[in-house]
Amino acid sequence: MKDIAQAQARDTQLFRHVFNASPIGIAVETLEGQPLFVNPAFCSFLGFSEEELRNKHCVDFSPREDAEKDWALFQKLRAGSINQYQLEKRYFRQDGSLVWGRLSLSLLNTHPSPLVLAMVEDITEKKTAEELQAEMNRALEAQTATLRSQEELLKIFVKTVPAGVAMLDREMHYLQVSDRWSADYGVDASQILGLSHYEIFPDVPHRWKEIHRRALEGETLRAEEDRWDRRDGSATWVRWEIRPWRTPGGDIGGILILAEDITHRKQMEAALSEMTRKLVESQEQERARIGRELHDDITQRLVLLAIELEQLGENPSEVRNRAQTLRREITELSNDVQALSHELHASTLEYLGIVAGLKSWTREFGQRQKMEIDFKSDVPGVLPFEVGLCLFRVLQEALHNASKHSGVKRVAVQVKQHSNEVHLIVSDSGKGFDVEAGRHGSGLGLTSMRERVRLVNGTIAIESEPMGGTTIHVRVPLRSESLAERAAG
Repeated sequence: MKDIAQAQARDTQLFRHVFNASPIGIAVETLEGQPLFVNPAFCSFLGFSEEELRNKHCVDFSPREDAEKDWALFQKLRAGSINQYQLEKRYFRQDGSLVWGRLSLSLLNTHPSPLVLAMVEDITEKKTAEELQAEMNRALEAQTATLRSQEELLKIFVKTVPAGVAMLDREMHYLQVSDRWSADYGVDASQILGLSHYEIFPDVPHRWKEIHRRALEGETLRAEEDRWDRRDGSATWVRWEIRPWRTPGGDIGGILILAEDITHRKQMEAALSEMTRKLVESQEQERARIGRELHDDITQRLVLLAIELEQLGENPSEVRNRAQTLRREITELSNDVQALSHELHASTLEYLGIVAGLKSWTREFGQRQKMEIDFKSDVPGVLPFEVGLCLFRVLQEALHNASKHSGVKRVAVQVKQHSNEVHLIVSDSGKGFDVEAGRHGSGLGLTSMRERVRLVNGTIAIESEPMGGTTIHVRVPLRSESLAERAAG
């Protein structure tokens, strides 16, 4: 169990690091398009703070025609007719300027309700380059006598375009490169002009040489993703387009290579994929643990009970003497199975309601652990299920920790409503712990509680110190529509 907890803690820490460090904007939204939390890259892309984004809707950032396309696909995602989609669209930043993003949306089958994972890659430079390319083509087609030759215009464009572009002649010698190309590939433009592309990059794959040959024959070729395994053992990922350029006489003078280095993005995607794999493995390990508990405890006790019943069949005279003992064993077995079920599935919340369900589970837990739990509540109505589930899981974690580590047998639990917030307070006067050390430790408990509270837009405060007891205070806002429903009910 300790190894599993440590692995889960490492996975959680890695996930948070990847999430916050990702250069791609990432947001988790509800099925209504409401952002729950976003990473720094997403905030930077749109120019809003995380708090500001939480109060907005996903269509608030787009021109009407772009928002209509996006929302139509989003509706299909909500309906379950598609699981994911991708499109390029424009976004309004906070300052009113427009930027381009490649949006990828996927449906996450989370419990208790599905969520939406949105990933936005900034492709403004790519779109700018495409627009400049189109403008260049129009300029080249004009061929006015007052302008310089097409080749000279092309060299000026290649030099100034804010993208990775190289202009080569028919022998694959460099005529011009953009500043971005020089930066991406670590070359000095003044030193490579006139040199062969294959001299600068001697380990270019043969298949790329074939693509160059086809472009020199008049084809335009492109790839969204392509991997280049280099001789030093490293891998470079590139999104590229290769097209011929023509002289004023209409002949093919060479090729243009437009390339974007997407290696960092691919590394981030690989890290996220690895994180997903590890989370799935952790889930399977938890299922295996539950299976072992059922096999090693519940099943063994059932086998022993069956043996005792068989022995009674052989000796009927003992039935009366053993009946009470067998009844007690069956009752204890039933209670343990029910407790395990309640740990896994919050059925009492559905059957009894949130507050009554919390109280019922707390009473059962106290009886099993031989603890005195003082449960008090003054919540006047019905709480939303997602809020109740969050409070239930936090309460479970808090009481398990108190049972294992506090050293006391009395815990106070309060559930109360103040204004438009519901509060959960769990406190004991036990051994306490160093909160900062716990936050950076290997256990998943504190991290799990914080993430659950974050998903319902709440806050959690943990106050503790060695030999000074522990208090956990959760505050979750209640939406105005939930308050209205409760008042009407």
